[in-house]
Amino acid sequence: MLIVGASIAGPALAYWLHRAGYAVTVVEKAGALRGGGYPIDIRGTAVEVVRRMGILPQLREAHIEMRRCTFLDADGAEIASVSARAVAGGVEGRDLEVRRGDLAEILYARVRDEVEFLFGDSPGTFGQSEEGVDVTFRSGQRRTFDLVIGADGMHSATRELLFGPEERFHRYLGYCFALFTMPNTFGLSRELLMWNAPGKAAALYAVGDGEELHAFLTFHRPEPPLEALRNPAAQRELAATVFAGAGWEVPAMVKAMREADDLFFDTAGQIRLPHWSRGRVALVGDAAYAPSFLTGQGSSLALAGAYLLAHALATHPDHAAAFAACERDLRGFVAMNQGLVDNGGATLFPTTSRALEQRNAMLRTLVTLPAAPARPAHSALTLPAPTPLP
Repeated sequence: MLIVGASIAGPALAYWLHRAGYAVTVVEKAGALRGGGYPIDIRGTAVEVVRRMGILPQLREAHIEMRRCTFLDADGAEIASVSARAVAGGVEGRDLEVRRGDLAEILYARVRDEVEFLFGDSPGTFGQSEEGVDVTFRSGQRRTFDLVIGADGMHSATRELLFGPEERFHRYLGYCFALFTMPNTFGLSRELLMWNAPGKAAALYAVGDGEELHAFLTFHRPEPPLEALRNPAAQRELAATVFAGAGWEVPAMVKAMREADDLFFDTAGQIRLPHWSRGRVALVGDAAYAPSFLTGQGSSLALAGAYLLAHALATHPDHAAAFAACERDLRGFVAMNQGLVDNGGATLFPTTSRALEQRNAMLRTLVTLPAAPARPAHSALTLPAPTPLP
């Protein structure tokens, strides 16, 4: 079996499939495992997945214990300082926040000795038959696999080969964002500072006591800036123009963004597909059902989806039945998580002055309230027992 993508869903799926007796190859277009990256959450059902994988202790060691989130107005004055869980609805002592790269490295280490990894390559074409999938790689190599699973993210090339252009399935949510790192000249430690004005936000995130910060610029835009998505220089110029004249430390952040060598620019969006498979090729994680960063559930959905897909393949007589069973069991959970945005998941980034005032009033009440309970969307999925070892 071939898995395309070696970030989160891919190695997690490889672990469970290998455990079920499959011979697995993972291909990754990057030349090496991608380290670093912004913090991500592992919540609810996904915590049970990593526990069953045996990597929960390592992830607890990598856990970022963020102490507080401080919200600032357009002039940089403090509105409220609250616990991270009061905002996100996590479960203290259970849910995890780790660097994306730490999770990827831990997953890779779990399977690298049992699974074949091909770095610096990717599929160019698929040719399906009753016997398998003939894959021609961009390197020129040709191989045949029983099944192919695309775990190559929101902008999946596998999905495009299978179903067509992303525009058909991409639900744009009205925001653009730029992520990058910059020096921690502010003395921040395990905390988030977020500045807001109507339609735009700037945040500084210190995951520890180090010399580096994760910086984040996001802004509302009614239509996606398609040209900028293909042009790094245009991305920097667009963000700089939107934040021109902003207060607080935003000018320094814009300057750092212009100079950053790790800028990641994208839109907030979801992938909504009528089906997650065609023939012997299927999709998992963001490639199939990206919920958007606004939900905070992308990595958790990837882990849970990988588990259910592997379980379906291990317990059903053929791939068609397995793919159908996975969709049946996972669709409701995906819809619930994608619906978090519709139910106010974007309220941290209000687009009008009135909405911003309402959000600030809500934040002030959180100071005196206990942490919010876990959201059902984090844990409403019941996992079947692991399949016995072959």
